[in-house]
Amino acid sequence: MDEHGQQLRLTRQQLLRLYEHLYSAYGPQHWWPGKTRFEVMVGAILTQNTAWSNVEKAIVNLRRARCLNPQAMLHIPEQRLARHLTPSGYFNIKAKRLRNYCRWYVDVGTYRRLNRCETAALRRQLLEVNGIGPETADDILLYAFERPVFVIDAYTRRLLARLGWAGAGESYEALRAAFERALEPDVALYNEFHALIVRHAKEKCTSAAGCRHCVIEAL
Repeated sequence: MDEHGQQLRLTRQQLLRLYEHLYSAYGPQHWWPGKTRFEVMVGAILTQNTAWSNVEKAIVNLRRARCLNPQAMLHIPEQRLARHLTPSGYFNIKAKRLRNYCRWYVDVGTYRRLNRCETAALRRQLLEVNGIGPETADDILLYAFERPVFVIDAYTRRLLARLGWAGAGESYEALRAAFERALEPDVALYNEFHALIVRHAKEKCTSAAGCRHCVIEAL
């Protein structure tokens, strides 16, 4: 709901029209980059407050140190783990968050056991892990567990505001619910749609002939 207590309404038609414009402009994005499901989870945590290019550098460090698995992250000294994460920024905080996540992940039986959980229950569990907020939890659900949960980020808010489809008062949950009410549960669509929104928001709006913003945001 927005600041006036009204339910945000997005229609399937307008969202699919936006998706088609984005897809036509940028093509498939092949998200989320990661060699394993656990690597996707790590990336979701490390990408908080930083660019993906910095996350990639940190993941390369982890892979070279042979600690890109939950057991290794729990056994390596936290300060050493933090050094590997330096490119991602806030590395001491992220080292703690990763270890918190790994401890929980191992204790509950890792992917095989967690994947048996119903989506809403799994989301509640993720949100109980210290350092995991709604956006990170939904990144993990969509990209690692392949659940139909739409991810809302600052880019999505910016685009919706630019289009006049939402204001500044909607909560994260209100925006997520609006997308999921309008669209059928579709992991592939949610994956590509979110990736395209991020790609579009990162593109610089210029006067160049190849600029796509005017075409898409004229919606």
